Amino acid sequence: MTNAYSFDGLLVFSLLVICTCAYMSRIPRLKQWFLSEKKGFLGVFYKASVIGTRLHIPVALTCVLMGVYVLLLK
Repeated sequence: MTNAYSFDGLLVFSLLVICTCAYMSRIPRLKQWFLSEKKGFLGVFYKASVIGTRLHIPVALTCVLMGVYVLLLK
């Protein structure tokens, strides 16, 4: 039986959110529309885009390691 909530699933989800928001911050129309709020619930997406752009090398390495984990070890 599998767990509905697992730590590795949470890591994969957070990495996907960070990578998606960092990509959307590079597109001007999406940046104005989606990442303009810096506080509140939508501020989480703004903060994720900042993490993705400033820490792009560790985020990319973590994505590769998570991919290897999911494909080979899990």
